[in-house]
Amino acid sequence: MVGGRARVAAALSHRSLHTSHVMTRRPASRGQRTPLDDRRASSTTLENSTMKNRSAATAAFTLAALLLLTGCTGGAQETMPGMDHGGDSSAPPATTSATDADVMFASMMIPHHAQAIEMSDVLLAKGDIDERVTELAQGIKAAQQPEIDRMQQWLEDWGADSSDGDAMQHGDGMMSEDDMQMLANASGAEAEQLFLSQMIQHHRGAVDMAQAEIDNGSDAAAIALAKTIVEAQMAEIAQMEQLQATL
Repeated sequence: MVGGRARVAAALSHRSLHTSHVMTRRPASRGQRTPLDDRRASSTTLENSTMKNRSAATAAFTLAALLLLTGCTGGAQETMPGMDHGGDSSAPPATTSATDADVMFASMMIPHHAQAIEMSDVLLAKGDIDERVTELAQGIKAAQQPEIDRMQQWLEDWGADSSDGDAMQHGDGMMSEDDMQMLANASGAEAEQLFLSQMIQHHRGAVDMAQAEIDNGSDAAAIALAKTIVEAQMAEIAQMEQLQATL
């Protein structure tokens, strides 16, 4: 009898342990969090944070790009100062209306400058000319061609006829056909001295024409150019007179 009771007690004890072990493995009831739920929640939070950071970075990059583009567009409107020979890059533009004096100045100075360039080309085509004289001729060409371009634009803006200056007289310092032929035929020292004497006369005529614009003109840009011509060509006259004495 005692042995039978012991076996029953042992069996009941074993069943109790098995039941306890099974209960510890039973899944959590609904509404109760588990370690797996915690890991999933942590992962979701990290992903959301990463997406927010990426969105903020993208917005910042886009804003920076727009600001840079705006800055570049604004900077492109600035122009650098020009290197206009014999001119002032800060001079005011010519007005759309001009007086007869302004039109006369531009229309007469264009062919006058053109002949100075032609005279310089004739001299530069010769191979036996003093370097100082050739440098002077090159400087005259470099200064006067941009001025021709500017005055032609003015006449167009004013609606004036550029042919008005074709009837210029010899008294304006212009060379005659015979004068130009003499320069073409000369060589060496003779060509140097002839070029200098002709160009001095030519420059004096330009100075007189420019002074008339200063005294009688009304367009600010034309008057500014006239003042530049007076200053530059008076200086070149002094340079040429010095060369005449030393060659």
